Amino acid sequence: MRALTWNLYHGRSPSPAGRSLLNDFAAALAGWEWDVALLQEVPPWWPPLLAMSASAQFRSVLTSRNALLPLRRAISARNPDLLKANGGGCNAILVRGEIREHRAVRLTWWPERRWAHGVRLHDGTWAVNLHASTHREEWAMRDTLRAQRAFADAAPLLFGGDLNVRHPVLPGLVHLAGHHVDHLFSDGRRARAAEVLERGKLSDHAPVRVSL
Repeated sequence: MRALTWNLYHGRSPSPAGRSLLNDFAAALAGWEWDVALLQEVPPWWPPLLAMSASAQFRSVLTSRNALLPLRRAISARNPDLLKANGGGCNAILVRGEIREHRAVRLTWWPERRWAHGVRLHDGTWAVNLHASTHREEWAMRDTLRAQRAFADAAPLLFGGDLNVRHPVLPGLVHLAGHHVDHLFSDGRRARAAEVLERGKLSDHAPVRVSL
């Protein structure tokens, strides 16, 4: 199985593009080889379009800053640099294959709503995705450990996302790969290969991919 995690930076580039980058992100995801993709900071209207482009199924959960979402979308769909993170957000899981179950768990209400969600794949593996709180590492680790506990009954387990911790250690899990604050773990399987993918000017995070 090949899995990747990527924070999409609300569909933006670090250097403002002044236009929608949906097609650019969709082309990048469609062009890489993976079976499951854990995505964070995704514009809420993107998951079905990304999934269609990549010949995948998807499940998503709304996170924060989604009040008056039609208005946010109307602005950000034209130029995501105007509202930036205030364009709305969600986390999404894309799967090239069957999704047998989806579960979402709210981790925090404050200072922003944070969620963990997971899908059960055709072979029984659970792939769990989260974007932990920012600003303070103790908040990020609190969210990450809550997410791990929420899926303690999920096995085999692939666990990851933007944890907002550079060197996380999670009890009982094996660190597969990481870059900056983006990480992938398993409950015992080791990575045969791990790499940081080239994403050009898209996002301020690099995608991390592992082969199990």
